[in-house]
Amino acid sequence: MHGKGGIVTKLIINADDFGYSKGVNYGIITSHACGVVTSTTMMMNMPEVDHAFLLAKQHSTLGVGIHLVLTCGKPLGDDVPSLVNESGHFHSLPDVFHHINTEDVEKEFTRQVEAFLSYGKKPTHIDSHHHVHAHEKILPIVLKLAERYHLPLRLLRTHDETNRLPAGIKSTAAFDQSFYGDKLSLESLEQILDKHAGAESLEIMTHPAFIDQPLCQGSSYALQRMNELAILTDPHVTKRLNCRDIQLITFEQLG
Repeated sequence: MHGKGGIVTKLIINADDFGYSKGVNYGIITSHACGVVTSTTMMMNMPEVDHAFLLAKQHSTLGVGIHLVLTCGKPLGDDVPSLVNESGHFHSLPDVFHHINTEDVEKEFTRQVEAFLSYGKKPTHIDSHHHVHAHEKILPIVLKLAERYHLPLRLLRTHDETNRLPAGIKSTAAFDQSFYGDKLSLESLEQILDKHAGAESLEIMTHPAFIDQPLCQGSSYALQRMNELAILTDPHVTKRLNCRDIQLITFEQLG
């Protein structure tokens, strides 16, 4: 597909943490309905999953994938002892890889995928909370799930020769996680787009939300999400995407 400036880059703007809280859910839906978010990923072990699926049903153009969780909340099963601390919660990110055994990880991740499927919907793709699927212990399990369920997978790093996915597993040509932090602006988004100019396809990770009590209590990254929401729904964003001949897509539309 060609535009004024040549090949059109296919862009997926994914909002992580769907299901975390109603404020997060509404922020993601608003960023899609009134902004440029095309895709989201669901945390199947979070309290507002039912609410998220209900909203997704009302917005069928939003791609919904699965955000595999190993470091937030509790597992869906009670038979994965290596994954939890004494209170039954997942280990925190600094500790998780010291404790886990891979059988428990595969069991819990499979359970999370099957829980998603039980809603009568197939995930558009797989990614993970805190990028745990990039870890050498976890990656083989997630690749196996991607193959088993025929799902695309979030790229782990960009422009890295060791980052080749096995044949048959789709992903974007590039991935960028830098739209995150205290000083984001419309220019931040533009810089990401310019950095990856020429990439056939790109995924940008985002975290828009309206702030509510569960988010404030559970996440150190809260107020910044409101800023992300403001940027992602700014009408100037669409104009600037059009100027760059960028086509917004979901993972289902990857070639």
